Amino acid sequence: MKANRAAHSPKRGRRARVDWGALASGLLLPVLAVALALAIGAGLLWLLHADPIKAYAALIGGAFGTTSGLTQSVVKATPLLLVALGIIIAFRANVINIGAEGQIILGALMATWFSLTFHAWPGLLLIPATLLMGFLAGATWGFVPGWLKAQLRVNEILSTIMMNAIALQLMNFLLSGPLMDPAEVTAGTFIAQSARLPQQVWLARLVPRTQLHIGAILAVVLAGVVYILLWHTTIGYRIRAVGLNPEAARHAGIPVPFYQALSLTLAGGFAGLAGVVEVIGVQHRLVEGITSGYGFSGIVAALFGQLHPLLAIPAAYLFGSLLVGADIMQRAVQVPAALVNTLLGVVVLVVVGADYWVRRQAARRGAATHANGEVDNA
Repeated sequence: MKANRAAHSPKRGRRARVDWGALASGLLLPVLAVALALAIGAGLLWLLHADPIKAYAALIGGAFGTTSGLTQSVVKATPLLLVALGIIIAFRANVINIGAEGQIILGALMATWFSLTFHAWPGLLLIPATLLMGFLAGATWGFVPGWLKAQLRVNEILSTIMMNAIALQLMNFLLSGPLMDPAEVTAGTFIAQSARLPQQVWLARLVPRTQLHIGAILAVVLAGVVYILLWHTTIGYRIRAVGLNPEAARHAGIPVPFYQALSLTLAGGFAGLAGVVEVIGVQHRLVEGITSGYGFSGIVAALFGQLHPLLAIPAAYLFGSLLVGADIMQRAVQVPAALVNTLLGVVVLVVVGADYWVRRQAARRGAATHANGEVDNA
């Protein structure tokens, strides 16, 4: 009996053992990525004849040093988080959504048209209806490349990029005609913007005299919803199974094309919500440049958050802070704010590269453990 227990105890020990190396790598990876990006950024600032210390002091002070900076960082982080949640769903199904920019535009267009058309509705009805319609508009724009991939095997990267261009031209056409503010037409200025939305659809402010609105809370709640969807529902299990091993999922009876199309549709819906929130929470009208690059920055936030909806919350706030601090840095040391885009690109390269290295190391450790177990059994 004792021999029996001794023989089984190593297996129990191995099962309960925590891979502290992998855990530490996962926690340190984002920190090291930011540190390396800042070091490279310091080199670029030096080449531009700017003081890196002064520049970074302005960036950090602008994002975290004042109430305005702190709240504005959350405002910027809100659409980033919503886009990142959709990106996470798509990536988990092994499909890549590069079309968030166009999906944001469609959500913003629908929110503008719907709230202006039904301006007599009370806010308690108009706000959720506008959010829902924006979600559906973005989801429709994501469904098209999803259907093309499922039915015709069209590469989703190409189709989503093309959908971005179509959405942009559609917005330009509508803002120069049917959706242009009538006041601009009367005045003869013809500025490409819509009429101001009815006040009952504006999202309530969380902090007076700032742009921080309740959409930030909605985004955090939806991050929890996406976590539950992916890890505690059958649909989420199948999406992740498709992403981990499409062939195995297919043999298990999971319709792989359907769930890939579904993931792109949901990704489009969340990006559409980002457009709605930006229109009814910040701008209160549709203007050119409504996306502010959130569709691409959201991909960075998703990757930085290790493709986990809860980790995407601090990741989105970090990148929102960088966007806010970049404007202050530009004015303080006279360098282009586009430098921050370079820093974001470096972060992506470091995170993806290091994550690949960590996965390879984990696979090697797993193979070594399996080989040792076979030797022990022999």
